[in-house]
Amino acid sequence: MTHQLIPAQITTLKSALRYRFDALREEVRQDLLKSDDDRSAMLADRVRDVGDESLADLIVDLDLADTDRDLEELRDVEAALGRINLGTYGMCVHCGGPIPVERLTAFPTAKRCQPCQRMHEKTYAQRTQATL
Repeated sequence: MTHQLIPAQITTLKSALRYRFDALREEVRQDLLKSDDDRSAMLADRVRDVGDESLADLIVDLDLADTDRDLEELRDVEAALGRINLGTYGMCVHCGGPIPVERLTAFPTAKRCQPCQRMHEKTYAQRTQATL
């Protein structure tokens, strides 16, 4: 397993991150435009029943969840590009150790090595419980 990133690997990963950044930005833009169109259509169709209203609310909530997920990934991509510019890309933000190139190739926005990521997930995993 290679732990030291060479300039060619950084260039390749940076290119992949920029491509993903552009794709995500376009997805968010399209989602927002679609959201505006959907709102216009909903306003034009004022007569509807409670079932239609519930379905419309569900669709809006799902669209917002998709947009939120895209924005979160966009922030992760931006942060990874920032780490490249700072020269800290490929170093774990927790322990400072190297992140294997295989992990970065599979997951270019990785900011932790695998042991630290597992610990982070165990520590910050949230279990949702039903509440009244």
